[in-house]
Amino acid sequence: MEYVILAVVIAVVAVGAIAGLVVSGRRRQQLPPKSQAPVITAPEPTPREPQVGEESAPPTEEPRRTVEEVQLPAEAEAPEAVEAVEVVEVAPAEAEAAPAVEVPEPTAGRLVRLRSRLSRSQNSLGKGLLSLLSREHLDEDTWEEIEDTLLTADVGVTPTQELVERLRTRVKVLGTRTPEELRALLREELVELVGKDADRVVRSTRHEEGPAVVLVVGVNGVGKTTTTGKLARVLVADGRKVVLGAADTFRAAAADQLQTWGERVGARTVRGPEGGDPASIAFDAVKEGIAEGVDTVLIDTAGRLHTKTGLMDELGKVKRVVEKHGPVDEVLLVLDATTGQNGLIQARVFAEVVDITGIVLTKLDGTAKGGIVVAVQRELGVPVKLIGLGEGADDLAPFEPGAFVDALIGD
Repeated sequence: MEYVILAVVIAVVAVGAIAGLVVSGRRRQQLPPKSQAPVITAPEPTPREPQVGEESAPPTEEPRRTVEEVQLPAEAEAPEAVEAVEVVEVAPAEAEAAPAVEVPEPTAGRLVRLRSRLSRSQNSLGKGLLSLLSREHLDEDTWEEIEDTLLTADVGVTPTQELVERLRTRVKVLGTRTPEELRALLREELVELVGKDADRVVRSTRHEEGPAVVLVVGVNGVGKTTTTGKLARVLVADGRKVVLGAADTFRAAAADQLQTWGERVGARTVRGPEGGDPASIAFDAVKEGIAEGVDTVLIDTAGRLHTKTGLMDELGKVKRVVEKHGPVDEVLLVLDATTGQNGLIQARVFAEVVDITGIVLTKLDGTAKGGIVVAVQRELGVPVKLIGLGEGADDLAPFEPGAFVDALIGD
């Protein structure tokens, strides 16, 4: 028994000794070896490149701050409050000044003032006829030349034959012919041919149903929008208050162009989106004209080829829609005076779609042929009411037969 107890004690002692050795070994492994701290040497400065002036001086060391002296973000002072800035909105009317309203030239006698421009076309008609009639002997060849002169000036076959027949009769009765007598004779016959008794007043006065409504129609390129703008100037010069309707929604910038014309004389323009319904815009323009109590509503329609049936039918629709407010007082057909007989074909087709009440002849200066005035009136049975004699803003004039003929044959 004693041997057993002794063995157990020895075993316990041995286990304790082994455990102490293991713990001691682990502690020695965790401790870092005793050694000197590594010496960190500063890198050698790189040699500086040769410099000039201030850069050639040796660099000076700047004072460096320790970690304790550096202010941490948490300790930094809060930024100062920024004072609120008051934003003042500028009204559109104040941002851009309204364009100055122009005062158009009075229409009374405007054709007389523009006589010099109209007289540029007299060589093909007036002076040519006077030269032929002044010959000492008026034989058949001379009368044929007179006919050719009239036909070349686009007077038309039937009017030419009528005029030549009257001239032959009156010259035969007159006998001796002085230049003054010939000029008076030719003037009288030409005024009769042009038509001195036709009603050439543009109906633009407000009536019981509301403002007068004027439709401006024609083919592409004859200058409808420009003519509408110039007509607005004519009416404003005569004391009318005008609203413009930009029903030409197919041509790019047509509405902008018309609005510019209107702003120059203080007339408002009713417009819609590009490619919109022209009849709807025309309807709104008349509606606005009624609400504002204006005298005249001018509606610029889109240019259309007279051979396009669909577009021509649409023009008829515009007129029918506008007539829901009241009657259309004027339908002015714009024709290019330089197109001659082609213009007569256009006029005939337009007259079949809408009831044309008056003609506006543009480009009747320079090389234009004045005889188209006679031909188009004979073709449509409606008078020429306005003629355009140039590119100026006030170059549209009411047609006056006497002043027109005087410009053709000269003094």
